[in-house]
Amino acid sequence: MKRGIRTVTALSLLLLGCVQTHGPSTAPNARPLVPTQGYPTKPVRIIEPFGVGGGPDLLARALAPRLAELWGQPVTVENLTGAGATAGPALVAQSPADGYTLLLNTSAQAYSAVFAKNLPYDPSHDFVPVAALTSQPYVLVASTAAGFKTVSELIAAARARPGELTFGSAGTGTGTHLAVEKLNLEAGIAAVHVPASGVNATADVIANTVAGRPAYMMAPISLALNDIRGRRLVALGVSGSQRSSLLKDVPTIAEAGVAGFNFPIWYGLWAPVRTPTQIVDQLAKDIARVLATPALRDWLAAHGAERMNMTRTEFTRFVLDESEKARRIIKASTVTP
Repeated sequence: MKRGIRTVTALSLLLLGCVQTHGPSTAPNARPLVPTQGYPTKPVRIIEPFGVGGGPDLLARALAPRLAELWGQPVTVENLTGAGATAGPALVAQSPADGYTLLLNTSAQAYSAVFAKNLPYDPSHDFVPVAALTSQPYVLVASTAAGFKTVSELIAAARARPGELTFGSAGTGTGTHLAVEKLNLEAGIAAVHVPASGVNATADVIANTVAGRPAYMMAPISLALNDIRGRRLVALGVSGSQRSSLLKDVPTIAEAGVAGFNFPIWYGLWAPVRTPTQIVDQLAKDIARVLATPALRDWLAAHGAERMNMTRTEFTRFVLDESEKARRIIKASTVTP
């Protein structure tokens, strides 16, 4: 298990702008955030379970300096990978319920509630949903060696050779897995799942897809973009209801022939259960303030992401609905939790 901790302060915000091409804007005329009173009175940790350079990591590092400015306290981002991306949630679940250790996770947090077994925590009961953050589509990609140039060609090949094509994912039960299971179900095709494992599972499965094994996968756009632009991967379609600003010429999967298909990746923030309601409400309000700043709006646009506008109650219901969606996919497919 690999652990990396970085503290983001006002000084590190300047450093962040130097090393990240699309870091948050710090325009001189930007209106400063007025610090909140009371909570927090000491540094806050944001734990993310997928590793440096992934979507959760980039989003956490975009949020951290703005929260540090708002709170007048350092905000650290800690990459705690391992155990199939469950080491980070496990740490947060076991942390004091005081609002100083938070989890920034993907939709996998909701899916694991019905998928993963024998976890050292209960995804549904050991956390309180704090805030919905952002949403963006996956991109369905194929190896150039596979010979598919469209979604229709992929479906035709899979139907001609049922059970022979392989698809990859960052691990069983992840969004990259369930998105393809949903696609396979709705397109009426059968293929063999080849999950990756390890600390850099998403990067590994993208590299494997470039090499032609597996034949196709759903990938986070930001992580597959270089290989798409380098013509090492073919972008067949995006998984959301609208085209991505990062891949304007790539149709949605629904446009490409699988009517009604919609399966984006989303990000949220959680705290340990029994965190005082006053603190959770304060967190939700402050996250909303930060996401509404011009700097974060610009950052989201540059990364092809959209802000999710939800109240805390709406986000809690949304997480439960997403868990149920995963349950239906599992029931209809051959997936074994």
